Amino acid sequence: IEAQLQGLRLSVRFEDEARFGRITNSVSCWAPKNIRPVVPQQAIREYVYAYAAVAPFTGEVDSLILPDMYATTLQIFLDELSNRHQDEFILLVMDSAPCHRAGNECLSIPQNIHLLFLPPYSPEVNPAECLWGELREKFFNNCVFRDMNAVTNQLVTGLQWIESHSASIHSLTCFPWIKKASVGIN
Repeated sequence: IEAQLQGLRLSVRFEDEARFGRITNSVSCWAPKNIRPVVPQQAIREYVYAYAAVAPFTGEVDSLILPDMYATTLQIFLDELSNRHQDEFILLVMDSAPCHRAGNECLSIPQNIHLLFLPPYSPEVNPAECLWGELREKFFNNCVFRDMNAVTNQLVTGLQWIESHSASIHSLTCFPWIKKASVGIN
């Protein structure tokens, strides 16, 4: 109703954040028979955060890399999302992380965004969570980074891949219950 009142198209998007840094994620990898692969390790606690909002129906993803996960950086993401989609009213579904619940004293929700919170402790219902597994599998497994610039560069490469593969992202994030719930909305 709010989208109609504002004369905007309704867009349902799911938002999440993930931390990326210099701690190695070692996983199994292919190697010739009788050869044991060597995978370097590192555990340096430096991080950046990827923020993303995915529209499961189209596979469209908007993302930003920000230094932390506070209300001030969430505000930057919300403002950017609002500016990128000025012709849409965005129903932004997200978990109940502390920065999401900061309230009106810390967050100024843009006019074209309405926040809807998922039940606590239910990451499996947020399709944006699937983006992080895809990123880690394709761009971060068995990698070590010489500094945070290398991590950020790899994250930029991964997020650009995700943003340019909307059909794959649609397949990954458009859960059956989302399709069923959307009957009559889109």
